[in-house]
Amino acid sequence: MSKKENPVHSLIAGTTAGTSFRPRYVCPLCDISRQREPPLTIVSTTLREKGITGLYSGCSALVVGNSVKAGVRFVSYNHFKSMLADAEGKVSAPRSLVAGLGAGMVEAVIAVTPSETIKTKLIDDAKRPNPQYRGLVHGTMSIIRQEGFLGIYRGLFPVMMRQGANSAVRFTTYSTLKQFRQQLPTGITFAIGAIAGLVTVYTTQPLDVIKTRMQSLSARQQYRNSFHCGYRILTEEGLLRFWTGTTPRLARLIMSGGIVFTVYENVMKLIETE
Repeated sequence: MSKKENPVHSLIAGTTAGTSFRPRYVCPLCDISRQREPPLTIVSTTLREKGITGLYSGCSALVVGNSVKAGVRFVSYNHFKSMLADAEGKVSAPRSLVAGLGAGMVEAVIAVTPSETIKTKLIDDAKRPNPQYRGLVHGTMSIIRQEGFLGIYRGLFPVMMRQGANSAVRFTTYSTLKQFRQQLPTGITFAIGAIAGLVTVYTTQPLDVIKTRMQSLSARQQYRNSFHCGYRILTEEGLLRFWTGTTPRLARLIMSGGIVFTVYENVMKLIETE
């Protein structure tokens, strides 16, 4: 990854990669990973009460948001990476970490926080006896009308921290492993992306738990801010609660890490050869 990618090409490849995996597999896992009950209990309860569509609550917000954030993530990372490259165009692991951190924070502000806040609220609303949101557009307008524009930016700080850490760990792991061989076959690219996703889960799960709590419908009544949320989780539920939902998120990020990097690399090759 030493050469400078064309920003437009990177945006196209990143957006394509972002939509390549999430719709079919990740939507159900998102709902599972944000709950406190065991995954199998959540699945059986949701299927019994809401049917198969209940597992896909908030999916439209996730698909739209993920395509945008993946595009922003790759464009931002490549921009920061080119700024931090040495005279030969190479980027050391520490500099790649900084580039990934910056990319994750840009991604959090532009795409992740709004999309995940809306997604979380849509999922919570769908669990009510009488849901008030009729879909993505109506739900978004209702949230803004009820809470103001800042309502879709609830939990911005933990999202910035989580996405910064996510991208820093993921890109650094991927770039470091890829340096051993510049032209990688699809299987190896997938495996490296999957390993990057694995490392990401265990290092950022506490931030993900705080983010999810802060974006719930009841957050305004329960927590003053992200630090208060983290304090209450620690003192009332214990340290291990910060790793609640690790298993479904692990499955999600291993698969998404492998597929997203694989699709990105192949789309970039396709574009650059034309």
